[in-house]
Amino acid sequence: MYTEIEIKSVIDKALTSAITLKSPAELYEPILYSLSVGGKRIRPTLCLFSYNLFKDTIDNNIIMPAIGIEVFHGFTLIHDDIMDNAEIRRGNATVHRKWNKNAAILSGDAMCIEAYRLVSQTNANNLPRVLEIFNKTAAQVCEGQQLDMDFEKKFLISDDDYLSMISLKTAAMIAASAKIGAIVADASISNCENFYKFGYNLGMAFQIQDDVLDTYGNPSLFGKTIGGDIISNKKTFLLVSALIRAHGKQMSILEDLLKSTDIPSNEKIKKTKEIFDNLEVKQLAETRINHYFKTAMEYLDNVDVQPNRKENIIKFVSELINRAY
Repeated sequence: MYTEIEIKSVIDKALTSAITLKSPAELYEPILYSLSVGGKRIRPTLCLFSYNLFKDTIDNNIIMPAIGIEVFHGFTLIHDDIMDNAEIRRGNATVHRKWNKNAAILSGDAMCIEAYRLVSQTNANNLPRVLEIFNKTAAQVCEGQQLDMDFEKKFLISDDDYLSMISLKTAAMIAASAKIGAIVADASISNCENFYKFGYNLGMAFQIQDDVLDTYGNPSLFGKTIGGDIISNKKTFLLVSALIRAHGKQMSILEDLLKSTDIPSNEKIKKTKEIFDNLEVKQLAETRINHYFKTAMEYLDNVDVQPNRKENIIKFVSELINRAY
């Protein structure tokens, strides 16, 4: 069985071989840059882990789709950063800041095309199922991003609205990554579905945790500017929960913070965090994270392979969901 370090080494080598500098350089340099600044490689790692549960050797039938998923994820990040006007990604300047918006848009488009080329490089017998779930999931990611932008224009959204949005924007691709690995490994239909549900619940837990880390995380570990979601009025689990729970003076302060255009960023972050603390929304988020993670592990437990084959993937997801603040 492959360890996390071994799997990530396979991913990095495959990305280096598959994505090279071509002409025109202005198109491909941003792609190489965005893929070189690191990241947790969650999606391709899960894809290879799920495959490795059923197959002892990892080969190009799964490596190519796995890195295709990572390239697609990179494309969404480039475009998301443009839409969010984000300046930092993984501790580095975002592509549109390092180059410009037009270059970032076009390089992102090229990444999307490259992702499909890579995902298609698998066994012909499994290709229709792989493309079916990848196509469906790619559309869901775009749907989730649109909802995310729509919600920024609304003062109040429900808890269900928020969960629906992250299920599309984040959880769906993590779920698909896990399932694609099982599909290419010729796993049974029930095992493939258990892997999808495992990935889905893991994705839900991961995104809520990401929301918490954006406000309470350590900048050197998180890789993004702390408080960016607060500054942009992004509808995170914390803000949605705070708006549902706030009353009286707290609601009035929140309204002012969300509507104000001249309050200094540091002050906005500080005052918003104070309200979050008073309403205990961080604790509420952690309870929800634990619920989704527990559910994910139950679906993984239902995957019909020897328990010892699951040890490395359990270690990986446990560390992922227990990232330090």
